[in-house]
Amino acid sequence: MNSMRKGFFDGLPIGLGYLAVSFSFGILGTSYGLKVWQTLLISMTCVTSAGQFAGLTIMVGAGSLIEMLLSQLIINSRYSLMSVSLSQQVDDGFRTPARIALGHFITDEIFAVASSRGEKVGKRYFAALATLPYLGWSLGTLLGAICGDILPASISTALNVALYGMFIAIFIPPMKKSRSITVVVLISVAVSVFLYYQPFFEISSGISVIICAVVASVVGAIFFPVKEEVHHG
Repeated sequence: MNSMRKGFFDGLPIGLGYLAVSFSFGILGTSYGLKVWQTLLISMTCVTSAGQFAGLTIMVGAGSLIEMLLSQLIINSRYSLMSVSLSQQVDDGFRTPARIALGHFITDEIFAVASSRGEKVGKRYFAALATLPYLGWSLGTLLGAICGDILPASISTALNVALYGMFIAIFIPPMKKSRSITVVVLISVAVSVFLYYQPFFEISSGISVIICAVVASVVGAIFFPVKEEVHHG
């Protein structure tokens, strides 16, 4: 019970943050023509901000299932790596059924908190840690979708500015700390602008997202590789 109480306590600030961010997604979903329950269902089954926003863009642009598959695979592949890393830090009671059930709730923030504990992660702690963020993400989406469905179009459009603020808040702090991250982000922006304005061929938003992610990642891996720590016995 102490472990669960600690998990709830650690997950509270994440849940509050998710409540605010997912509110923007809820508004965006209904402004794009989705029903409230459809927008909520996306958040409850995906739990990934970047993946959901990219997926919504592809849906609105009538993109193909292949575009959706590739974009989600590229954007969300980091969660697989997080799962593998976290699996090395769980206790013996955190067995396969629990890993399968709770793996759905891994996000950047939940992983960061769980992996930085300095001790083994139990299934009760992780379940409690993920509960409030998941509820916050779902509730925020529901509230945003309802507001987007009943508010005047002008107000809904204005509130969508919060989405851009979220992305700025995500990228600017790491860019200040790392020149390599700054370069990679700027390359992604440059590729996106080029693809949008180039006059040679028409390209869908989904393929554009994939190209930007791949090009920026490849350039970063080639010119700014992360050096592995060498442990001497």
